[in-house]
Amino acid sequence: MRLSHAYVPTRKEVPADAVMPSHQWMLRAGMIRPLVSGVYSYLPIGWKVMRKVMRIIREEMDSIGGQELQLPVLNPVEIWDESGRNTDFGDEMFRLQDRKGRTLILAPTHEEVICDLARKYIQSYKDLPQIWYQIQTKFRDEPRPRSGVMRTRQFIMKDSYTLDVDDDGLNAGYQAHAGAYRKIFTRCGLTFHVVGASSGLMGGGRSQEFMVESPYGEDALVLCDHCGKADNLEVASSVPPAAPESSGELVKIKTPGQKTIQEVSGFLKKSPREMMKSLVYASDEPVMILIRGDHEINESKLIKLFGPSVRPAHPDEIIEICGTEAGYVGPIGLKRSITIVADRALENQQNLTTGANEKDRHLSGIDLMRDCPEIRYVDVRNVISGDGCSECGSPVRVFNAVELGHIFKLGTKYSEAMKAMYSDPDGNEKPIFMGSYGIGVERIVAACIEQNFRPERGMLWNRGLAPYLVHLIPVNMDKEEITRLADALYTDLVSGNIDTLLDDRKGSAGFKFKDADLLGMPIHVILGGKWIKEKQIEIKNRHTGEVVLVNRDQFMDTIEKIIDSLS
Repeated sequence: MRLSHAYVPTRKEVPADAVMPSHQWMLRAGMIRPLVSGVYSYLPIGWKVMRKVMRIIREEMDSIGGQELQLPVLNPVEIWDESGRNTDFGDEMFRLQDRKGRTLILAPTHEEVICDLARKYIQSYKDLPQIWYQIQTKFRDEPRPRSGVMRTRQFIMKDSYTLDVDDDGLNAGYQAHAGAYRKIFTRCGLTFHVVGASSGLMGGGRSQEFMVESPYGEDALVLCDHCGKADNLEVASSVPPAAPESSGELVKIKTPGQKTIQEVSGFLKKSPREMMKSLVYASDEPVMILIRGDHEINESKLIKLFGPSVRPAHPDEIIEICGTEAGYVGPIGLKRSITIVADRALENQQNLTTGANEKDRHLSGIDLMRDCPEIRYVDVRNVISGDGCSECGSPVRVFNAVELGHIFKLGTKYSEAMKAMYSDPDGNEKPIFMGSYGIGVERIVAACIEQNFRPERGMLWNRGLAPYLVHLIPVNMDKEEITRLADALYTDLVSGNIDTLLDDRKGSAGFKFKDADLLGMPIHVILGGKWIKEKQIEIKNRHTGEVVLVNRDQFMDTIEKIIDSLS
């Protein structure tokens, strides 16, 4: 491609509303342009990268027996009512009505459509197993689209589905996808983690996420660098800390106007970890949750324990249950009997301080085993950095991450709800076992940029995703011999099926070099003074930083060797 004819609208300035480096770079490099909040147009160079990602995905999906199809984006609401997810998705679902008043949905995912296909056309165990996949546009009405293409209202996703006769078949399809995903992300040049995760709205059994570290990530990942165990914070657990050796005397103390952990710990000159939060929640019945003062409730674990209707109790409910306002409540001396559960990190802990169920009063010296022997201990908090790994006991670290892919064992959740059945060898009807597997195509591109963009040297694409492998940079197009050489090399490269970008624009060397670093091709070929004076072509391998000078006859062999060496 000749840059003089290409639509690559690069920008010098960093857009003020772009925070993530990938968002900034995609705008500056002319890959994308916003249409409305959360909706982007892909410009030619951006779409070229996207197509390369999709080619890798297709190759790896085909290698495990996947069959590509294309499913409708416009769905009838009835199939979503059957699965129950029309309600579950709430306001995140785009809904519309046709001219006849029928409600339709812009699909955020396609489990329901797959189930509808399966129940209509899969009859017998002889029709199974199946792996179906698509690369399709999805829609979600995100309340706050942000982070460029990482969180949008319209996005491109590879979603695939396995259909099997039993759990063994589901396990095989799940493992095949896990292997394919590792190959996809590796070929895209990404450093990633495979982590245990919550199934969320998808439901079903086991699920895993494929995540990359990012300070801008909306997920948190818990990783043990010693044994490699990794989990999403939503499901991560850790080893409870060792208990102190001695307990103290239970004492009621005055704490006038001190309600929060920070206020009380500062007033009493204690650390937050010596405090205990007593939090009242409402569900079918009220429940008090006890956690250490420096810990936070894990909402996913809470919902798993008490159901989706669990919520923080209202101020009047707290007063009715505890006899005082929030900030002074505790498990000892409650006005009425309620269920009390404590996080496992509090088991055998002593000398704790929490509310005394009286205004401006707290209790110190609490020994839960002594003072509250009826309490049940559960895992209900977020793991924090430094906690012991649940696998090997070594300290873990917690950091932000971005989800690139998610694989789910759905089991028979959808097939039973939507009656997607098959006949076994004895003629008995049984539900199809399903798996669901997703990859955010645009997130792969953004993650590659996050991991490979550096302000001091610009972007650096790997071999698999580079929009062009070679960037030809003639620094003085006014000189005829430079122009002739650039055209000849460009013809040779294109004839050799090497993706090549020729910067044949009028402009200074500095202008061209800045754009070249911004666009990020792995090989730069500079045609300038070295050719005029010495008939030498300068070739730079940007992956290694090595620069070589070659004559005209050595050019193609050298380029091919460098390409072969690229990762």
